[in-house]
Amino acid sequence: MEDCIFCKISSGQISSEILYRDDHVFVIRDIAPKAPTHLLVIPLSHVTRVADLETDDSPMIAAMFEAVTAMVLREDVGNTGYRLIINQGVDAGQVVDHLHMHILAGKKLPEMG
Repeated sequence: MEDCIFCKISSGQISSEILYRDDHVFVIRDIAPKAPTHLLVIPLSHVTRVADLETDDSPMIAAMFEAVTAMVLREDVGNTGYRLIINQGVDAGQVVDHLHMHILAGKKLPEMG
């Protein structure tokens, strides 16, 4: 998508520190962090919603979770805990219309329930 900020970061049109990148995803820090560690795991291909995923997207989905594991180890937050969030739609808080996963860690997070 030509107006998608994540697609522009992925292609290098917008500068950002890429913390992790493989054939399917990349990871950046959130510009408005909600926790001391707030990372975004973003697919390279422009997928808007989980409902748009197809069987062929399985390697990308696996890569998202592999990136989480790598980043949790790198940020050294695995022992204290972390939260994974995928917001879907405006009412859920999705700001960028490109599928992405938040990794939140580094402090005690409020219960969600």
